[in-house]
Amino acid sequence: MAHLTARSGYEKLVDRLNAYPQGAPPSDLLYKILGLLMSEREAALVALVPIKPFTAKTAARAWKVGLAEAQKTLDALASRALLIDAQGRKNRYYVLPPPMAGFFEFSMMRLRGDVDQKLLAELYYQYITVEEDFIKALFTRGETQLGRVFVNEPVLTNENALHVLDYERASEVVKTASHRGVGLCYCRHKMEHVGRACDAPREICMTFNTTAGSLIRHGYAREVDVAEGLALLDEARERNLVQFGENVRSRVSFICNCCGCCCEAMIAQRRFGLLNPVHTTNFLPVVDPVSCTGCGSCAAVCPVEAMSLVSANDPKRPQKKRAKVDERTCLGCGVCVRVCKTKSLSLASRPERVITPLDSVHKAVLMAIERGKLQNLIFDNQALASHRAMAAILGVVLRLPPLKQALASKQMKSRYLETLIRRLKL
Repeated sequence: MAHLTARSGYEKLVDRLNAYPQGAPPSDLLYKILGLLMSEREAALVALVPIKPFTAKTAARAWKVGLAEAQKTLDALASRALLIDAQGRKNRYYVLPPPMAGFFEFSMMRLRGDVDQKLLAELYYQYITVEEDFIKALFTRGETQLGRVFVNEPVLTNENALHVLDYERASEVVKTASHRGVGLCYCRHKMEHVGRACDAPREICMTFNTTAGSLIRHGYAREVDVAEGLALLDEARERNLVQFGENVRSRVSFICNCCGCCCEAMIAQRRFGLLNPVHTTNFLPVVDPVSCTGCGSCAAVCPVEAMSLVSANDPKRPQKKRAKVDERTCLGCGVCVRVCKTKSLSLASRPERVITPLDSVHKAVLMAIERGKLQNLIFDNQALASHRAMAAILGVVLRLPPLKQALASKQMKSRYLETLIRRLKL
């Protein structure tokens, strides 16, 4: 009985997390992770907060405590990066981030003594990499995914560059962000504790805007200026790392510099590539069969094993190999183009452009519709109290293609939403 009582707060939090489009499948490992990150009482409190940004006043009402006590608890949670906080025009707002990209990563973005990070890393590895339910739920449900790949800008030709929009450039994210932070790479830090880390740079995980502001304020990230941010991108490219960031056009919150051996997005792409777990760039590498020597450099650096060597079918040299691209799993990152010494690889536009959600609200609504969770966004604990939140969600729904509008209406079973959609079509 005591064991069940101790888990009740965590169970409520798991239910709360699974209201998000991403989710976190229940598991004994997940309960152990949450038990390391927060107390059972804290988990029960966090389970009561809205999905959308909220104030201390909202939390006090949900928790049935005084405003001062709620503020103290919220600040304590934010200081441990379990909540993200930001100062608005009138009030300080708080957001419960999803596990990924969110408080799972934040817990490993700096060295800390208040949490057993070795044990935490081992639990993350088992829950995410071994069990697979979480990574499948995160990366393989629906068409709209958490993250997207940025093209390796230095390998772009002048013609390529004409087709690359500003939001598709990692450098533009660095230049335009309101805040820029860098911390330990969660993936490599985790793998280091389980004896599987590579020698890629550790302090290279980048956050931006509101998320960066909160992490910098609480010591989970180091603030950097534009010049250092761009230098970090250059260092990552020199190490053949892939820029993987939030799948939005506006106000990107993170860019990871990923290797193929440690980073979960790259692992997911290798395992489940046919399910499109990562949004690719709008390019694909093309092999020049005449000049390709089959040296294998491209295959060696490809983080998702989309490059391989096959027979060149040269009757005069039967042992000769050449590179081959698996277009179904290729990210279009351009890392292979960078290392090709014979210039036998170039980037060409994909037949169809990859669609990127406008912002975090657009992305959340698309993911919720595709995963059958739209009602959780609209009928959240406190969402109806905010006309602005409702307007943002419905505004996205009403701009969707007819098929996705129909899916949304079916999930909502709402005459109000159906009427709005019909009126939009008139």
